[in-house]
Amino acid sequence: MALSALDLFSVGIGPSSSHTVGPMRAAKQFADGLKGSGLLSSTTRVQAELFGSLGATGRGHGSDKAVVLGLQGLEPETVDTSTADDQVAAAALDAELRISGDHRVDFNWDEDVVLHRRKSLPAHPNGMTFRALDHSGAVLSERSFYSIGGGFVVDGDAGPDAQVVADETPLPYPFTTADELLEICRREGMSISDVMLANELVWRSEAELREELLKLWAVMRECVDNGCAAEGILPGGLQVRRRAPSLFRTLTADTGVTDPLRAMEWVNLYALAVNEENAAGGRIVTAPTNGAAGIVPAVLHYYAKFVPGADDDGVVRFLLAAAAVGILFKINASISGAEVGCQGEVGSACSMAAAGLCEVLGGTPEQVENAAEVGIEHNLGLTCDPVGGLVQIPCIERNAIASVKAINAARLALHGDGSHKVSLDKAIKTMRETGADMKTKYKETSRGGLAVNVIEC
Repeated sequence: MALSALDLFSVGIGPSSSHTVGPMRAAKQFADGLKGSGLLSSTTRVQAELFGSLGATGRGHGSDKAVVLGLQGLEPETVDTSTADDQVAAAALDAELRISGDHRVDFNWDEDVVLHRRKSLPAHPNGMTFRALDHSGAVLSERSFYSIGGGFVVDGDAGPDAQVVADETPLPYPFTTADELLEICRREGMSISDVMLANELVWRSEAELREELLKLWAVMRECVDNGCAAEGILPGGLQVRRRAPSLFRTLTADTGVTDPLRAMEWVNLYALAVNEENAAGGRIVTAPTNGAAGIVPAVLHYYAKFVPGADDDGVVRFLLAAAAVGILFKINASISGAEVGCQGEVGSACSMAAAGLCEVLGGTPEQVENAAEVGIEHNLGLTCDPVGGLVQIPCIERNAIASVKAINAARLALHGDGSHKVSLDKAIKTMRETGADMKTKYKETSRGGLAVNVIEC
């Protein structure tokens, strides 16, 4: 199994990679399948059922809307985020869907997109089933999918062990653990970003990879800019006011301030801006998920603004090193809040950002691994209990806190020689086991924690 950095980092739509991006991709895949198998012309109705965490918090995460958009042939990378809600509203009002963009079918919002709050499919908490019917009501096609975190989608036929998208491309330097990665670095005299680069070349040239990674960086910067400019209240009913614009004005106006923690204020700003955009359904980069999308961009912005000599080469190396760590989480544990809690989202992102920053600050492979371990170790046990099922409270602030934590983890690691008692592999194993022990109500169901102790008003 091989994963690319461009699998971990992809352009999507808010507010959730597992609950919005994944369902949209799955719905489009189902619609494309109808077209490819010749069944589309006979289809008069399409139904979608969402289970588990998708059913429990799907309304707040926009899962129902994402399914409608996906069935109509739209993709998270390219959908017009400014008109997405209007397109869904039009489909409900007109009582019709245009499957794959052109084939008309009848549509009843209440009956054709069903969210089951207490039912689950067997393989993963984020399950969904799509069904195509003919004019007599007979089932033409039925397929289930699982959204396994970070926008990754697997077919329901893959079985209960399907946690990653299979790619059997042989890599020059394959690794599945941090220990294996460090051994490659020692044996070959390579940095972690060097190893990732060599592996990435099996899919695309170095120039193509660099271009794609810098495009992602451009989307991250645009997301921050948009978040700093957009005033108002976030959608969803919690009446959460955007804070990034006022903080941006304060920081840019007070240029003469000599506060020694000034850099931390900017890091907070970057993270808030991204996650407020995500909560509003804007364009973001999964890093590795939407719920944790502000951490890698915030730390990258810190690198670009506060580290002398920062350049595009550093950005590329940062993202490659971060992706190496993200791959370890993906294949050995999970990046899905519905499966292991927020430790799998914010914890993984904090670890990735710490590794990326340590790499570009000159850290050895051992120091980079140490930084990643510190980043996850101090997020172990973090629950996912979004108030109102919205990716707002505590998610937005949590990204700001974890961004600062990632920078601190990198700096701590750089003051050591890379040796430490708890390895990254053991920390990831612990995260997986902690997630398995965690009660379901603390894993993106909004049935525990803050979600039940905070009045939604």
